[in-house]
Amino acid sequence: MLNIQYDQIQKLKVHAEKTYPEECCGLLVGKISGESKTLIDVKPTDNSWDQQTADQFMTINSSQWRSSSKASSFSIAPIVLLKAQKDARDRQLDIIGIYHSHPDHQAIPSEFDRAIAWQRYSYIIISVQQGKAGELKSWRLDDNHQFQLEEMLIV
Repeated sequence: MLNIQYDQIQKLKVHAEKTYPEECCGLLVGKISGESKTLIDVKPTDNSWDQQTADQFMTINSSQWRSSSKASSFSIAPIVLLKAQKDARDRQLDIIGIYHSHPDHQAIPSEFDRAIAWQRYSYIIISVQQGKAGELKSWRLDDNHQFQLEEMLIV
């Protein structure tokens, strides 16, 4: 279960609308207690997806050629991830997940999303239809590396 506040949901949606028609992305920072996660901070990041990144990811899960377009892919630069991880640890927090948007698509993970996902993380996907953020869902991997819908509790 992911405990999330209404204003955090709004922050996710605003970021998704701001970057439309490209995918937005960012980090979810908080606390983990057993199977429950509490979101403390939403950390928007730049979408660093480019042709070089697309080329590097071609080997993942037999992926076919991936576009360099940020409209259908996202990446968080490793240096940004490392800095966020250090900042979180300095505050006795953890990165508990990643979020991104799906412009003009449903809030359902793609096969590529699954291939690059990490265990224990929450993956929030925001559907943005014609520039307006709508459906927002959180997903997590099960023991078979398949996405399962994760319950979100607005606190």
